Amino acid sequence: MRSRIFWARGRSRENRDMKLFWQSMGVARRSDSGPYAKVLADIVQGAAAPGTAVSVHGLGPGKAIADQYRYLEYLDTAEILENGLRAEQEGHDAFLIGNVFEPGLHALREVLNIPVLGLLESSVHLACLMGASYAIVNVNPKFTRRVTENIASTGLSGRLVSIDTMRVERGQVLDRAFEDATVRDALVAQFSAAARTGIAKGAETVIPAGGIVMANLAAAGVHAVDDVPIVNGLIALVKMAEMAVQIRRLTGVFTSKRMMYAPPTGKLLNDIRAAYGAHVYPGAV
Repeated sequence: MRSRIFWARGRSRENRDMKLFWQSMGVARRSDSGPYAKVLADIVQGAAAPGTAVSVHGLGPGKAIADQYRYLEYLDTAEILENGLRAEQEGHDAFLIGNVFEPGLHALREVLNIPVLGLLESSVHLACLMGASYAIVNVNPKFTRRVTENIASTGLSGRLVSIDTMRVERGQVLDRAFEDATVRDALVAQFSAAARTGIAKGAETVIPAGGIVMANLAAAGVHAVDDVPIVNGLIALVKMAEMAVQIRRLTGVFTSKRMMYAPPTGKLLNDIRAAYGAHVYPGAV
């Protein structure tokens, strides 16, 4: 007996146009007209489904100069939080933090109603869907502790095989790789060598820890090392965000507002808005 196939007619709620706000740190320190900004915008928009618009935003002048330092990240996070509130007010469907340190991620999940997703968290979850284990490739040893802490918060540390570091002498090399094929090839070779260290230990997927490395690899068309998939977080974050928005449209919910991400209510909420402004915790009562 042949099965019957039913086709939905018209445009469903989950397929209507979508606006994603991409918060970058690297764009801010390298200018919004530099090679990284242009390549990043092309990659994230290219990863989006038809009807999805991804707008890339950096921070203001003098910000995001060295986000591997916790004090400087703390200073920069205030602007990220304000951008998150602005994104929801302007009708964006999700707020994406395109940085492996994910500054402001949990605070914004508490304050916003739209989905808030981070670069590393999305990459790690996708890596665990693609394989039983994963490795991280860093570009800076100072990233290691921060990346380890963020992975621990996902609950997926047990599937992490190793964190290995590329040998990049200066950050400018990462920028030059967008325009110089020789530099790009050397960068890919360094990444591949570090990835093979994790693969030799049993990693079934590999995550580059850094948006600019992800952008270089995607621009070079490199998505695997020795047939082991590279989880490119730029692509992963866009697709995870689209899924989150569609789930929210289908069910009416996405981020749990119980316990960790619960907003203040009642008199406390009124007191908070009197002190910090009526725009905080939109939709809370």
